[in-house]
Amino acid sequence: MKLYANETRAIGRRDPMIYGHFLEHFHRQVYDGIFCPGSPLADEDGFRTDVIEAMKKIKVPIMRWPGGCFVSSYHWKDGVGENREPTFDISWRVEDPNTFGTDEFVKFCRKVGCEPYICTNAGTGDAEEMSDWVQYCNLKDEGRFAKWRIANGCEEPHAVKYWSIGNENWGEHEIGAKSSEEWGRLVLESAKMMLRADPTIELSAAALTDLDWNINILRMARTRLKWLSIHEYWDFHQGINQLTDYNQTMAYTLDLESGIRRVRGLLMAMGLEKKIRIAFDEWNLRGWYHPNSHTMIPGVTKEDYIDPRDKNDINSQYTMADAIFSACFLNACLRNCDIVGMANFSPIVNTRGCIFTHPDGIVLRSTYHIFDLYVNYLGDTVLDAWAEETPKMNVTHRQGRNFDVDAVDLVVTSWSDKPGIAVAAVNKEAEKEHTITLNFDYDGREVRVYTVAGESTESYNDIDREEVRVEEGEVMAYTKGMEITLSPHSANVIQIL
Repeated sequence: MKLYANETRAIGRRDPMIYGHFLEHFHRQVYDGIFCPGSPLADEDGFRTDVIEAMKKIKVPIMRWPGGCFVSSYHWKDGVGENREPTFDISWRVEDPNTFGTDEFVKFCRKVGCEPYICTNAGTGDAEEMSDWVQYCNLKDEGRFAKWRIANGCEEPHAVKYWSIGNENWGEHEIGAKSSEEWGRLVLESAKMMLRADPTIELSAAALTDLDWNINILRMARTRLKWLSIHEYWDFHQGINQLTDYNQTMAYTLDLESGIRRVRGLLMAMGLEKKIRIAFDEWNLRGWYHPNSHTMIPGVTKEDYIDPRDKNDINSQYTMADAIFSACFLNACLRNCDIVGMANFSPIVNTRGCIFTHPDGIVLRSTYHIFDLYVNYLGDTVLDAWAEETPKMNVTHRQGRNFDVDAVDLVVTSWSDKPGIAVAAVNKEAEKEHTITLNFDYDGREVRVYTVAGESTESYNDIDREEVRVEEGEVMAYTKGMEITLSPHSANVIQIL
């Protein structure tokens, strides 16, 4: 296949926040994940230093917290100050000790070097509670909440810029689910109060790629929102932890941009395309495994609904299928960087996360290396690009349908601070190489290819096992029309510098 790009026409500058992440009070993400007081691997504040260093390497730009479904019954005031008492998390049906709260979250983000992004309780909470939270975090010393923060040892404001009104309040599974009309009114009133506490913050609201739901939000709160918060998971299996195989996973890549187009069309129709952007602030190929939790009749014993959550942390599940799908999703975000400004991989640690913690260290799963590849080797400006003779591959959907998808997914980028080209090239084929011909006017430059792959589609990383990582190929001289061969089931960044 032949690849071309118009180097004088940029689609846009990608926001680094598309490489963001997410953290929820679910199973081992917070406690026994990033926060392990007493561990020999933790610092003086109880944070795992190996996790922090891994996050720094992939330059995590923004972290969403505390949920997720957890937040819809979470009252932030229970998690600050000296007198904290454990509470029962009605969403995940476990006791939360409240030892990790707002101040700890912000401190963790500062150590990582990322922006904190707080999701508020729009289930059992109300607009005033959300506004109080903004006051606690962002006011210098006015009012009792800012003074409470100061008394808790945080003299300077936390300066939290990004806030989400609610989580998935459109869904029956969510505590405090709302109708579209109820949701529009709550978003409006919450936004009014939060912005009066701090007019500089940027607000998102729980949304869908659905016309009716979004219209109510936008009609009510259009001038007060900067983001629509959309969640995307493709491979759901709450009842049984049976994951799609590699070929079935590639079927999910058929049209990753359909939701973006629907939201874009609505924003254009309402004159808001340049004013509100999309935040995919929860996304992952795999839905989390939590059987008997959000069902009509919940499980009774911990063996029914808590112990099965350990199956999320079987590292052999996270193979090249997860890596290749994640690269394709990031490519979709890059192609739509004019409207997709944030994406948060769900979650960062444990469960289906890209980092796995154990008492003696961490495992960097296959998806972690996709972030390493894209964050550290790809350019920041997305160019208008097109390909000729794109090969197809036949896939079988989990539901049994057979159809063809593009076998290769391409995005072309440049850098805003230096000359050169960087191509994100994903070969979805399980066993077949593909060759691309580069048609850029960069003769005399050097070519470097960075690849994430494995010996097979089932390659994975685990304790004392590293089968997937970023590997650098040999340096080559570039000539226009040169061919680059993409290994099967591989994600690549081809740099011409």
